[in-house]
Amino acid sequence: MSAKLLELKRVSKSFGGVVAVKNLDLELNEAEMVGLIGPNGSGKTVTINLCTGVYPPDSGIITFKGIPINGKKPWEISKLGLSRTFQTIRLWNKMTVLENVMIGYVRFMPAHFLEAVVRTPRARFEERKAREAAFQALQLVGMAAFADKLAEDLSLGQQRLVELARALVSQPTCVLLDEPAAGLRGELVVQLGHFLHRLCKEKRTTFLIVEHRIQLVMHFCSRIVVLNYGEKIAEGPPEAIKNDEQVIVAYLGRRRGEYGVVRE
Repeated sequence: MSAKLLELKRVSKSFGGVVAVKNLDLELNEAEMVGLIGPNGSGKTVTINLCTGVYPPDSGIITFKGIPINGKKPWEISKLGLSRTFQTIRLWNKMTVLENVMIGYVRFMPAHFLEAVVRTPRARFEERKAREAAFQALQLVGMAAFADKLAEDLSLGQQRLVELARALVSQPTCVLLDEPAAGLRGELVVQLGHFLHRLCKEKRTTFLIVEHRIQLVMHFCSRIVVLNYGEKIAEGPPEAIKNDEQVIVAYLGRRRGEYGVVRE
């Protein structure tokens, strides 16, 4: 049986009196792909932000590898092996693709700031390691040929892949992906799903995927969690979710099409 990796117990978060997440229980196990879906404003991105230290929960507890992470800073959580991508792409446009990916590795480099400034042998060695790791991550997502390009010169889909490489460069045990298929078209979405599935099986990386493209999570996730108004309304394998009447009404609609999607 896979080990429990990330766990939320009765986690709640409000903003100005508006409940974003309410009494959420969620578990991610080692080497599994879980989809997190729901209507706009249902609390999906807030859940990722709570898990990665962007917001502290108002109540409840979040643990990663058995360690409570409530109140920890994002970089502290990242060091534990929990990484993420963002719904809105966050790349440095005037930096190269390789340099953008290196940022995801630099937080693990032990050299003191002064050592980096004066370019000590250790600092240079660590920079070489960061470059090698970043290039390998780009190879992993098929973007190595663009390593020296500026981020601003890439298409939206290519920028998504660079952000994914940055999330993977530190070799995390768990990655939270916020709409990773946004900007990708057709076959690239399928390729992304196969790529994540392969990493899950071969590297035993755990993925939580927030995604509006239902086909992606239905095809590649073994379990799906559905949120509505900040509350979990359903959880289970894809087949059960697409036939769940509460989910159909709240998220997928009242008339069923492919994967239960509404055809209004």
